[in-house]
Amino acid sequence: MALFDRKKKRIEKSGEGRVRIPKGLFANCKKCSSIVYSKELEKNLHVCPKCDYHYPLRARKRIEMLVDYGSFEETDGSLRSVDTLGFVDSKPYASRIRENEEKTGERDAVVTGLATLRGQPIVLGAMEFLYIGGSMGSVVGEKITRAVEKAVVLKRPVILVSTSGGARMQEGILSLMQMAKTSGALQRLREAELPYISVLTDPVTAGVMASYASLGDIIIAEPGAMVGFAGPRVIEQTIREQLPEGFQSAQFVLDSGFIDMIVHRKDLRDT
Repeated sequence: MALFDRKKKRIEKSGEGRVRIPKGLFANCKKCSSIVYSKELEKNLHVCPKCDYHYPLRARKRIEMLVDYGSFEETDGSLRSVDTLGFVDSKPYASRIRENEEKTGERDAVVTGLATLRGQPIVLGAMEFLYIGGSMGSVVGEKITRAVEKAVVLKRPVILVSTSGGARMQEGILSLMQMAKTSGALQRLREAELPYISVLTDPVTAGVMASYASLGDIIIAEPGAMVGFAGPRVIEQTIREQLPEGFQSAQFVLDSGFIDMIVHRKDLRDT
């Protein structure tokens, strides 16, 4: 009788006998266009079971997957961007900040903190691409720098998971200064003989790739991640040469010796 007593319908019929599938029940793979059951996708760590496409992950989901359960303690979570330059493009930068805070629930494009991974104490940072394309502004640079400096004091290794479109143009030179600032902090980490592991996820480009994302003692990329500085069209117009197919893919970059390994998401924690 339980079957007939069920009140909530899984699938409903709309007008003219058409079936209406509840929103979010299935996902359409961006790479192979396969229809995948959302719960199956989540169980598979948001990797397409048909073609192995690695879906983008939110910063906190990434942290949850990597660290020991309940071990993450966020640091500098109150820091937020301000519109120092009064910048306006298609809309005021101050409006963008408000909109992205509401959209993501984050104060900026990186989440940092302390955690353990397989019992090993670490300092961790994960970028949030949904917040203005994971761009690096003053707050991102400050939070990463503070995280690295805390690692030096606590004598812990650092893991940074990057996904970014680069420096944040709405902060002008202030965002570009973060490249030197974060690089300087990582140099102090190296002088303290503490390891830094950089994890590259799709995509990592421009100012982030040109600074802390490329400075790891070990650099790991997820399969299919786009890794580069400028877009292919910009590079071709600059050097006036035809670029090889897939030259910014993780595999191409690995073959060129720029990264150390490509690791499937299911193996990343153990690796």
